[in-house]
Amino acid sequence: MTPLIVATQNPGKLQEMQQHLADLPWELQLMPPDLEIEETGTTFSENAVLKSTQVAQHLGQWAIADDSGLEVVALEGAPGIYSARYGKTDADRIQRLLMALQGVVDRSAQFVCVIALARPDGSLACQAQGICTGEILQDPQGDGGFGYDPIFYVPSAKQTFAELSAAAKREISHRGEAFKVLLPQLLALQAELG
Repeated sequence: MTPLIVATQNPGKLQEMQQHLADLPWELQLMPPDLEIEETGTTFSENAVLKSTQVAQHLGQWAIADDSGLEVVALEGAPGIYSARYGKTDADRIQRLLMALQGVVDRSAQFVCVIALARPDGSLACQAQGICTGEILQDPQGDGGFGYDPIFYVPSAKQTFAELSAAAKREISHRGEAFKVLLPQLLALQAELG
């Protein structure tokens, strides 16, 4: 098994990536707690590439990173790359977003995820983007998920992310879509991975 460092301290994100990469011969590991990567990019792609390449270069191992967030049309793409920093807690972030959308008719939005994989020398091996379109509800619905999931409604599923089963969310989410694009690239890299 080839070690693959996930550029995060979040065990939940590690577990989610393990589910997407379960059929590949990689052993996913969290990056060391003392390693900090500053997200200075202005796009999801820049931040994902920055995290994966810097972790790979620092540790001399393969590294994978994702950057994702919510873009709301009426807010000109906000909160975007600042989605996680839009408030101190999930409840704060949801409240702030709902306040910003008071009286707004067009509540269309999309979750975006970019995943980047870097070689041990820090060079970018591949990247992929996934998008899930939906709309922002007036009030939260559902108890599952995290972040903005209770207010992000997916018309094709007729549910919020917070109401979907974990398997259904994995299938249609922005991260799920990005992994669908990334997996063929990862399989093509297998020979390089040894």
